[in-house]
Amino acid sequence: MANEQMITIRGRLTADPELRFTPSGAAIASFTIAATARKFDKASNEWKDAPAIFWRCTAWKDMGENVAASLTKGSPVIALAELESRSYETREGEKRTVTEARVEAIGPDLRWVTAKTEKPGHSGGGGFNGGQPAGDTWGGSGGNWGAPADGEPPF
Repeated sequence: MANEQMITIRGRLTADPELRFTPSGAAIASFTIAATARKFDKASNEWKDAPAIFWRCTAWKDMGENVAASLTKGSPVIALAELESRSYETREGEKRTVTEARVEAIGPDLRWVTAKTEKPGHSGGGGFNGGQPAGDTWGGSGGNWGAPADGEPPF
């Protein structure tokens, strides 16, 4: 992957990652990260959200399996990705082009959560969950991932 242009995406997962496998057996996790810029408006003395940008992402092979085992809906993440565009034709003959972010690295946004990491295959819980049941918290006193807590940005 020479000359790739990498972007950084900071946001929250909109749903649990979907894990599937190619015919050759390679894992691929698909998920969406919602990124919402929040800026302080000095005139009104309040925080304002810009419209959300929804990034459709893929993570391949071991990382795809790790993403599916570690991340859940609402998880705040920071991802490093390469944008890829592909064209296809629908069954009705319409030509479409989609742009996806192929994730090269991803992890929890530690501004909002604490995380305990472990190598895959070890006992004692999974990934960033710090031994908690999947979908509960990411270690520490993380709380429910369904919605940001008061004062947290929506991303």
